[in-house]
Amino acid sequence: MTVQRLSGEILVAGAATGPLLKLAKPISFWGGVDPATGTVVDVRHPDHGRSIAGTMLALPGTIGSSSSSSVLLELVHAGKAPAGLILVEVDAILLLGLVVAGEMGWPVPPALKIDRLDFAALQSGNYAIGPTG
Repeated sequence: MTVQRLSGEILVAGAATGPLLKLAKPISFWGGVDPATGTVVDVRHPDHGRSIAGTMLALPGTIGSSSSSSVLLELVHAGKAPAGLILVEVDAILLLGLVVAGEMGWPVPPALKIDRLDFAALQSGNYAIGPTG
């Protein structure tokens, strides 16, 4: 199994490896992702029914709700969070959920910002963020 290591701007430090889930469109975590299961529940979203749990979640953007941070926090607490986040735009509200999870002493997925060209080039496979072990 080949793992492709990602590089970019570290937004939340850590290390993670997992299969890529590159969402087709931006999503609102509030009402778009079930915090108990990690499933995309927004019936209008092209990735409806897919699970973000344990994936290297590549987000083309987010649709703003200040509650997205609490949904991500709940995902971390439930063990249904992505293994890591790959972003093209910094979403401070979303990342706040990871900061709070860290303050609670819970394991926090790393987050990485990459440029749009690198994002567009992401193909299915396994990816890693963070230092090599």
